[in-house]
Amino acid sequence: MKKIRKILYPLSLVYDQITKARNMAYDKNVLNATTFDLPIIAVGNLNMGGTGKTPMIEYLIRLLKDEFRTAVLSRGYKRKSKGFQLATTNSTFEDIGDEPLQYHKKFDPLMVAVDADRVNGINHLLEQNPHPEVILLDDALQHRKVNPGRTILLTSYDKLYIDDQVLPAGELREGKTGAKRAQIIIVTKCPEGLTEIEQFEIAKRLKPELDQTVFFTSIFYPDEIYSKTDTIQIKNLKDFKVLLVTGIAKTTPLTNFLTQHKVDFEHIKFGDHHNFSENDIQKINQKFDNIPSQKKLILTTEKDFMRMYDYASQHMFFLPIQTKFIGNGKDFDSLILNYVRQNSRNS
Repeated sequence: MKKIRKILYPLSLVYDQITKARNMAYDKNVLNATTFDLPIIAVGNLNMGGTGKTPMIEYLIRLLKDEFRTAVLSRGYKRKSKGFQLATTNSTFEDIGDEPLQYHKKFDPLMVAVDADRVNGINHLLEQNPHPEVILLDDALQHRKVNPGRTILLTSYDKLYIDDQVLPAGELREGKTGAKRAQIIIVTKCPEGLTEIEQFEIAKRLKPELDQTVFFTSIFYPDEIYSKTDTIQIKNLKDFKVLLVTGIAKTTPLTNFLTQHKVDFEHIKFGDHHNFSENDIQKINQKFDNIPSQKKLILTTEKDFMRMYDYASQHMFFLPIQTKFIGNGKDFDSLILNYVRQNSRNS
């Protein structure tokens, strides 16, 4: 791997210069960014995938939705539709993508939309009646055409952006200086027992600016798994033979969780954001049918469940995932709520 990185390093230098030139053009107003007259919060990362954007967006939805009309705008990764799409009861993952579909089904009547052109998407959202009072931009750190009021940068505990390199030698979408655009940096997927001293040492390595605040979160799994019609307690999973099916970037936290709960599982692993075909479903069902047990089920992630929703049988369950702050969660909540209240049209 080190040898491949060395070979690709010259290409990374070129890519780094291209992204720096683009960012400088926005910083110097050579390229124009649009500012909107309502609170906009962007959530993103420097690393490619697997930093926990979806549970962070869901955390913000729960924090804001009871006080403000909240909308989520995503590009709708791997959807088959084009342009602006507003989620409806008939929307599928092919229309809006797996994560937006998850937000829509989970938090209905939350306003969820997709558009690769975020400026166009926001303008369309503002035409809705009633229009949103706050907009969350999913995976938008590199989308410089919009000036968000607050930017939240996520970086995974096991792969901090400061320890990575720019594509293609590494997995950074842009150089590390891109972190300066965020007001909030969150180190995600931390071990729950992370001490204050360890947090301080990580924060020191990140070298935050004076106007930046660093928080730490861990992954939290609920006590139940869900199908379309049923629930099963996690503690009862040890009585089942489980076929685990995933199409996400990082599966280790999930497999570790199942192992800790003494779950007997066999894992079928697909690539990140895998678009499950009928042939895939047939192979999964065949594998499931061949399991020699009367007590068995298929378990997947919530994102994957959205992509297999139309095929999901009574034997298919999903395990949700949530973000949990390791101390100082109330400080984070206050930062977000104060920003939205002060900049809301109803403030």
